[in-house]
Amino acid sequence: MAENLLSVHDIGVNLGDRWLVRNVDISLEAGDRLCLVGRNGAGKSTLLKIMANLAEIDEGSLWVAPGKTVSYLPQAPELPKSMSLSSIVQHGTGSDGDLIIPTHKADAYLTRMGLDPSRLSDGLSGGEARRVALARALVKAPDVLLMDEPTNHLDLPTITWMEDILMTHNGALVVISHDRAFLRRIGNGTLWIDHGKCRRRQGSFDGFDDWADTILAEEAVRRQKLDRRIIAETRWSIEGISARRKRNQGRMRELDEMRQQRATMAAGASRSSRMLTTTIDSGGQIVLEAIDLTATVPQASPSSDAPRILFKHFNQIIRKGDRIGIIGANGAGKSTLVKILLGQIAPESGRVRVGFGLEPSYFDQQRETLKPDATPWQVLCPDGGDTVERDGRNLHVKRYLQDFLFDDHKATQKVRTLSGGEQNRLLLARLFIEKHNMLVLDEPTNDLDMETLELLQEVIADYKGTVIIISHDRDFIDRSVTSILAFEDDGRIITHAGGYSDYLERRTKQAIRKPEASAKASAKNKAPRPERRRERKLSFKDIHALETLPNEIAALEDSISGIEEKLTDPDLFARDADLFQLLVKQLEAERHLLAKQEQRWLEVALLKDDIEKDS
Repeated sequence: MAENLLSVHDIGVNLGDRWLVRNVDISLEAGDRLCLVGRNGAGKSTLLKIMANLAEIDEGSLWVAPGKTVSYLPQAPELPKSMSLSSIVQHGTGSDGDLIIPTHKADAYLTRMGLDPSRLSDGLSGGEARRVALARALVKAPDVLLMDEPTNHLDLPTITWMEDILMTHNGALVVISHDRAFLRRIGNGTLWIDHGKCRRRQGSFDGFDDWADTILAEEAVRRQKLDRRIIAETRWSIEGISARRKRNQGRMRELDEMRQQRATMAAGASRSSRMLTTTIDSGGQIVLEAIDLTATVPQASPSSDAPRILFKHFNQIIRKGDRIGIIGANGAGKSTLVKILLGQIAPESGRVRVGFGLEPSYFDQQRETLKPDATPWQVLCPDGGDTVERDGRNLHVKRYLQDFLFDDHKATQKVRTLSGGEQNRLLLARLFIEKHNMLVLDEPTNDLDMETLELLQEVIADYKGTVIIISHDRDFIDRSVTSILAFEDDGRIITHAGGYSDYLERRTKQAIRKPEASAKASAKNKAPRPERRRERKLSFKDIHALETLPNEIAALEDSISGIEEKLTDPDLFARDADLFQLLVKQLEAERHLLAKQEQRWLEVALLKDDIEKDS
């Protein structure tokens, strides 16, 4: 029988006007790897802090087996100032005490996280502080490991590495995460907090949705039965109360209690977010074109003067309706690429051609556009007023915020007092009242709960414009995109059709084929060398196309702009219908020719790229 390491018994947390959680019983045994899920604000982080003995409870008790260690990774870790990262990981802080870990082990974990062990803790970004805290939590291999959103701000290779470590953990693990792929890989049980209750299910996380849907369906049936009983009791009260008033006050109190119970159930059932966005139905088929883009950043090491290449000679056409996922390691240049495409920063070399009528909207993972002292109301109504326009209708700002799970009192709170998930939901709320035909989402999944993520996926699926997503959430990428731009070695960005799973499958096959190819090449080298194959090079037509197409494309763009300007004349059709029809046909023909010429230029540019790589 597995050893009981930690238990919470009959615990409850009261917020004054309601119970956040109540009557919660959980026992953790060695080998448990539990996924703690629920909506934002349901009490997940509070429950994790209670297990770590870092939060007060209003009723119930916490028990930890004697001699067992508990390590807690918070969502927003606070690290000591002016201390080397290596020392922080070795000695521990807060509830973990002063447990000393060998220097080489601490440094190895930090290096794997992409951090310099000798660096001081001052000036760390939020993501870097989380990685330090994660290294500190993992390196000590505690008996009970409690982790709040550990995958936030981590790249895919680091997430995979962390999964491998957690799968070998011999103690108990409880983790809060929105990353379904992560939960499917590590979880062997689920804790679900919903409307103050905590339910437990054993087994892989794959079965969670069906299990939860069954419970919700059963509750819906109970609500319907309660509704019918309330109707019957109300009819009785109207028809017979005057004659039986004195002896039936108890039945009336019972009816009031049922109504209160139903109101509570209805409040919980109806509280769901709705995301709608309006696409501008305009713009050309070519949205953006990256032409021979190169970007660099200064080297992290002061001993090197040469800049580090993020990507080089990148060519890509992004078309209307494309859904593109951008993946790669932290620091690879994903956000830099997006900012170059949007014209926010300039590339080292190359250029970006912006298609006609492009109206992008950008979700910034750093939340730099949110002013800390503004309120959600002011964020959504920067020019004053109390209404926002969505889908052609005016809504009161509080009513609109309810669709993103904000209570009325949150509308006038300062942004800096909101949680990370609430700030992300506020950014999404603002995004969806803007008019745009391209959504650019930079790490939109951080701090969001699963329900909000699913709604965001539905919005993206229904969106008529173009979508570019940077994300380390593999499940979200799989459900949302049709192609991948993958940052790989040597500054290369490779295009792959499909989602992340398709990309990973191709990479795995390539890894298997490489040793086979190397063996064949080795055998070939030992055999007599055949006649040297002719050097691969561009044809005269290809060279001519590279030289002339840019000017032809520019001339077509100017001509199309001129035609479009003429067609904006509202009186043209009435004045000269034949000229109007002629211009429309000419515009269609020139747009078609432009797309053809752009495709030809891209093919030749990519061919030139391949030849230069082979040489």
